[in-house]
Amino acid sequence: MNGDTRKFSAAVPPAGPPSIPPGRAPAAGVPTPERGVTPVAAVTAPPRPRVRPGAQAVAAVVAVVAVVAFWATYRYFVTTVSGQTLDELAFFGANYGQGRLWQVAEPVLDVVSVAFVVGGIGAAMAVALARRRWVLALQVAVLVGGANLTTQLLKHQVLSRPDLLPGWNGGNTLPSGHTTVAASVSVALLLATPRAWRPTVALLGAVYTGATGVSTLIGQWHRPSDVVAALFVVLAWGALVCAMTPASSLDVAPRGRRLPSGLPRPNAFHSPGSSVVACLLLLGGAVAGGLAMVAALRILEADTVPMADDVTAYAAGVLGVLAATAVTFGLLLLVRQATARPRQAP
Repeated sequence: MNGDTRKFSAAVPPAGPPSIPPGRAPAAGVPTPERGVTPVAAVTAPPRPRVRPGAQAVAAVVAVVAVVAFWATYRYFVTTVSGQTLDELAFFGANYGQGRLWQVAEPVLDVVSVAFVVGGIGAAMAVALARRRWVLALQVAVLVGGANLTTQLLKHQVLSRPDLLPGWNGGNTLPSGHTTVAASVSVALLLATPRAWRPTVALLGAVYTGATGVSTLIGQWHRPSDVVAALFVVLAWGALVCAMTPASSLDVAPRGRRLPSGLPRPNAFHSPGSSVVACLLLLGGAVAGGLAMVAALRILEADTVPMADDVTAYAAGVLGVLAATAVTFGLLLLVRQATARPRQAP
């Protein structure tokens, strides 16, 4: 009998869900057989871009250096006899060829106005808002407003010009308001525009700002140190804004430079044009600044100069303005590209 029981048990299939013939749907309430559970692919959101603390620290250092450079410019060219001498020589040297040069310089200076400031701020904010950079739109407005307010307060309320030369040579005119307006609006557009446009905007902004600064010298509205100091004010504010770049203002990789997963490629933010333009600006600024220093030293040492002292000082002042302009925009281009480049979370 035990043998019959074993034969009967072997004929009965084990308990479990009923088999379903192929091509027929399972009846309601009948579980389907499972040969194994297929894992569901985990869907994870791409890591959010994060700011680069190292780049922001460098931007903060640039802002501090700009403040120190501004103070050094004021201390030497306004509060020392040798500095005032160079400035005054350059101021009177602008008389040579002023008639013809003023025909070009006057229209450049006429551009600077309240409407220009409002339009510049509006354009920069519009670009930032079009890119959905809400905080950046506010930052560029603070940049322009803060730089121009700083210039006016320093010139009229904080700084003074002692009479160190024979006679009365006027009140304090440092820093230049026209140069501050031109430079701050140009820098605001540099910060607001997309990454690929910034080299062009930096170059055009440097050309316009340099033309405005030199035009103030041609019209004898300002001395060279006034223009250089204004550029340092804008450099300090621009670098400060870059140092406070939030995550919402970082650049986004173009669609063609993303991986299939949606993440940016390793070289998605590499912009060789920025490096080339920045290096050219910095190199040009170094050369112009070196020539200006050589000319100034030869004047102070009563050495033989190829032209009259006032003409030589005027040429040195123009070179100094162009040097400060090139260095300002070269540094801000590099700082902006570095702080706007996101650091991917691991």
